[in-house]
Order: sequence, then structure tokens, then C-alpha cells
Amino acid sequence: MITASLAASLGPYLDPVALGIVGGGTVAAVILRTRLDDLGRAVMALPVLTRHRFSADLLLKQIAALGRIAQRHGVMALDRSVIADPDVAAAIAAVVDGAEPEIVTALVRYRRQARTERHLAAAEVWAGAAEVAPSIGMVGTLIGLVKMFLAMNDPSAIGVAMAVALLSTLYGAVIGSLIALPVAARLRRLAREEAFERMRLEAPLAALAAREVPRSLERAAA
Repeated sequence: MITASLAASLGPYLDPVALGIVGGGTVAAVILRTRLDDLGRAVMALPVLTRHRFSADLLLKQIAALGRIAQRHGVMALDRSVIADPDVAAAIAAVVDGAEPEIVTALVRYRRQARTERHLAAAEVWAGAAEVAPSIGMVGTLIGLVKMFLAMNDPSAIGVAMAVALLSTLYGAVIGSLIALPVAARLRRLAREEAFERMRLEAPLAALAAREVPRSLERAAA
């Protein structure tokens, strides 16, 4: 009963022609102005919206555990460790190869910045959709008005054309302000929060490298 009542109340606001113009036009405009890899990231980023805020605590505990393994069994034992996070894995691989602390720090920092840029690029796709959707809505409005003026001699067609004109503006505003813009804002916030948390990884990874560099120098001298 509630579903039927809701469908009846929303019925006047549903128009497939207006939705096709605004939705299809917005998607087309975003595709034309966006690189395909960024477009894919924007779609793949949607599940991130429901996740909890990123925290580096678990990664810090793993780095500490790796440090204890290296202290007991040597740094080469880290080469067999299973590390899910790619940034930490790359840094540990550099430590195993005998990289100096400055190199490890630069590697972690670069990967963090690259990750942030990818996340922000995905957010920009949604920001672009929020920017063009109202404009596409106005295009749909103009199309509806043209159809209405052409159908002045047919009263039954005037209502259909007017619905396209009015609902196109509504759809453009809804897609831009209530869907795309909030998604872009949330993705930006999540990217900033993750980048801030990942800054905490630099010091312990550099400390691990600093502890292992003297050992690598001793092995090289021997």
C-alpha cells in the first residue's frame, strides 16, 4: 500500500524523455571531458563512500611487527611477509634491498601523493558532473519549449512538451546538487583524511630502514 501510494505521488515527476536528455547528456559531457582511467576510478570509488574513515593504526602495528621480525631473523625475512597495503609493501621491499632512510621516506611520500592525486581525480569527475548537469537540464528545457511551440495546435501534446521542459530543469538540479556534488565533496574529504593518516607511516618505515642500513653496510664490507 505504501509503495503504491509513493509511486502514485512520484508519478507526475517521472518523465523518461527528460530523464534521458539530462542523464544521457550529463554522462556524455563527463565522458568527453574526462580521461578513461579517471572515469573508471570515479565509478570504482562509489563503494568507498560507505566505508569507515581510513586509519593507519593497523598498518603501524604491522610495521612494528615487521621490525621485530627483522630484529630477530634479519631483514631478509621480511621478503616472505604478506603485506596487503601496496605502499607499505613497496617500502619494505626497498628496506630489504638496503635502501637508505631518505630513499624510503621519498618513496612512501611519492606513493602517498600519487594515491591522493588518483582519489582527487575521481572526485573531480563527480564535480564535473555536478557542474554540467544543470546546464544539460537547461538544454532539455529548451528542447521541451521548442516542442511545445511546435505543438500549439495540438493541446494534448502541449502538456507532454511542457513536462519535458520543466522536469529537465528539475532533474539537472537534483543530479547536480543532491547526487554528484555530495559524492565529490565526500570523496575529497576521504582523500584528505587518508593522506593525513598515511603521513604517519613515513617515520616508522624510515626508522626501520635506518636500523637496517648499518647491517647492510657491514655485510657489504665483509
